[in-house]
Amino acid sequence: MTHLLPPNLLKLFAARPPLPYYRPVDKDISRVKPKSLDGTAAILERVREENALGTGVGKRAADGEGGADGGAMEEGEEGEEVEEPFSLAEEYRRQIRREERKKRLADDFTKAKTSYKPNEDPQAVGDPYKTLFIARLNKNATEADLRRAFEQYGQLERVRIVKDPKGRSRGYAFVIYDRERDMKGEYIQKKSSSQPSAVVLPRRLRASST
Repeated sequence: MTHLLPPNLLKLFAARPPLPYYRPVDKDISRVKPKSLDGTAAILERVREENALGTGVGKRAADGEGGADGGAMEEGEEGEEVEEPFSLAEEYRRQIRREERKKRLADDFTKAKTSYKPNEDPQAVGDPYKTLFIARLNKNATEADLRRAFEQYGQLERVRIVKDPKGRSRGYAFVIYDRERDMKGEYIQKKSSSQPSAVVLPRRLRASST
């Protein structure tokens, strides 16, 4: 079809000149021969034989063989790291350590299980149907801040921020109202409003700790 076009349009379809030739900087992939790679099985077998005969790398480093003259290594010069051969005694010690660690973890679990008594917690007080659980609480918030924020919906019986043994806030708290309807009204009000700083949830489970 292009041969039917006039000369002024044929110029638009003319082929461009070929790209200039540059010598490649790397070898031709088609001419590169793959290198033959040998495995390490023979080397490992030789290392095992030398270690068995006591002439391995670890033995030479322990004997302090330094130069061709066979003299002692100069004081202060760092030698090669001594590689201790693996033995059954080392495997036995590892097995003992594993058993001791397993027994220690089992003892810690048993101790924690027997000492965990949430029903005897002196802080677990109040009616759960009157309690609000405050999650994602700011670590710098205080109980006075929570009291000012929640007492506008009703009289509060108790406000408690849960803390770790070092006295730092764990990021959640419990707010107990004197009346259940005050707690419900406050929860509905907080749920309808957008407050990204904290999440307010009603505490319905009696087994939970306040």
